[in-house]
Parts: sequence; C-alpha cells; structure tokens
Amino acid sequence: MCEQFVEVEHAAVGPLDSTGDEMPLLKIEKLTEGLAGDWPGHLRDWDRTLRAANHPETTRYNYLLAAAQLGRYLGEHTPDPDAVDAAEDPTDVTKAHIEAFQAWVIETRSAVTALNKHKGLQQFFKYLVDEDEMDRSPMDRVKQPKTPRKLIPIIRDDDTKKILDSCKSTRFEDVRDEAIVRLYYNTGARLSEVANLRVYDVDLDKDWLHYRGKGSKDRRVRFGPKTGRAISRYLRTRNRHPGFSSPELWLALRGGQPLSANGIKLMLRRRGVRAGVEGVHAHRWRHNYAHEWKLAGGDSGDLMLLLGWTSDDMPRHYGASAAAERAQQVQVRMGIGERV
Repeated sequence: MCEQFVEVEHAAVGPLDSTGDEMPLLKIEKLTEGLAGDWPGHLRDWDRTLRAANHPETTRYNYLLAAAQLGRYLGEHTPDPDAVDAAEDPTDVTKAHIEAFQAWVIETRSAVTALNKHKGLQQFFKYLVDEDEMDRSPMDRVKQPKTPRKLIPIIRDDDTKKILDSCKSTRFEDVRDEAIVRLYYNTGARLSEVANLRVYDVDLDKDWLHYRGKGSKDRRVRFGPKTGRAISRYLRTRNRHPGFSSPELWLALRGGQPLSANGIKLMLRRRGVRAGVEGVHAHRWRHNYAHEWKLAGGDSGDLMLLLGWTSDDMPRHYGASAAAERAQQVQVRMGIGERV
C-alpha cells in the first residue's frame, strides 16, 4: 500500500465523523467515549502497550480510533442482533462482525479508509491474542479491501514559483512559509518530517538536516543554497518572535506556539488558493522529487535512502503520474528510428 493517505479523524461524536481541520491530541477518554462494557478498559491497556513500544502519537491515535469505531458500530449501527455480546466485549468479536464493519466503512466513507481501519484492527486483535485474551484473531481470515491506486500529480516548477512568490515579504509568516515550502520542494520530505523538525536538527554549516521518518527511521538529508538561505533568514526572524526559545523549529503566527503538521497542511492549502494553484499539499513535492530524480537518471536505491523508503514498490509509485513524460524524453534521447 502506498503512503499517500494518512487518516486522522475526530472521534468526539459517532463512530466515523468527518475529518476535521485540526489534528486532535490523543485523549483516551475522548476516544473511548460511548463505548460499552470492557471496550474502554481494553483500549486503555492497549494504549499503554503502544506507548511502551514507542509508537508515534499519530499511529496510536489511528490504531485506537479504528478499534473504538468498531466498538461503536457494534453498539449503534450493526443490524446483526448477535452483536450484543461483541458490543460489550471485544473478545467476542467475530470475522462476520469485522466484515460487516468493513463493508459499512466502504459504503459510508471509502475503500482507503476501510483499509486503514483493517490495519488498525489487525494490530488490536493481535494485541488481545498476545495478552491471552483470545485464542485466535478474528482478523486472520478477513481480506483487506481492494483500493484503487490514485496517481498524484507532480507539482511543476512554475506552480512552485507562484507559491514562493506569495511569500515575498519580511513578515514572519512569509519568511517561515518560504522556508517550509523550499524544504518540501528541495528534499521531498513527508509532511510530518518537516513539521517535526527541531532547531537543533538543522546544520547550516554543513547544509544538512535530520529527519525523523516513519517507524523511527532517521536520516540525514542535504539541502541546497536557496533552501539554506531561506532557513537562515527564518531563524533570524524567529529569534525576534514569541516562543523563540522553544525547541520546535516552526512557530505559529500567534502565541509563540509550535506550528503542527496540520497547521502546515492548512497553510499550504491557503498558499495554493492565494497563488491560484489547485490541490497544493506536501506530498505533491515528494512525487515531484521522485520524478525529477528519475528524469535525471538517478539510482532507485539512492532515491529510497533519500526519501526514507524500505519498500521497492515506492520508487515505482512515486512520480508515476509523469512516467509517460519521462519515457518520451528517453525516447528522444535514444533517437530510435532517426539514424537512417
């Protein structure tokens, strides 16, 4: 599965609320609200195990949310009268219950959302088996939902220029946003990797920074002169901004609070609207980076190292929307059929 979709939802009301604009902090009492019987206790214990294993908060949130939504579905939405016991105790959940839930998620949300729930529930029931609460996971024979692979369009240089042009001023937010956009453009990083940077992660003497990738996979990445100048300018401006003593690199406009990943996501969307560029998000620059790398004849193994991938499928997927363009350029260079 490609990494184009990371789901974070509010769990305040109902089992499957719409995605909100603000990423919630993980509050177990909120996640377990409305759950009956043993469900809240099992989820609290599971969260303790996830914390002990050093899972990131976003991962914990999505895992717990999937289980909580299954519990609410069994108590409030399933037409199955035999689900009464399962709505009280997750150890009574069966394959049929999960398949009904999965089908309901596909119908009410999407196959991609259902796949994310499937993965979270795999981990939840594996935990219950490991804790000897169940003999066998009901997920063992539940098939993953098939999902269409969407081609994400790369973001062209002229569109990136329009966005960067919208940042041309000495105002704090413009200086900050230029540095953020240049990092995505120059390094192909994930949304969260740039958002989670600390001040000490940046080395302006050696022109590199330290990203914390998925699965606690850290890597060091070089950046170019224009990006270096943008970061340096931001750091000087940041020193005069409230909250400058915070270790987090990016600061919000007001209050001196850190700028979250969701804050950056919303900022990029606003920048796109202002610049007249549709569908602006960080992942488009990641696809663009892969496209440009392949276009220049770069090695796929090196690309995997730079972008923090471990699956051989990732280099094939990223930049796929521009694959025909690359093939055509190779065709022109090869000159097939033009030598006689």
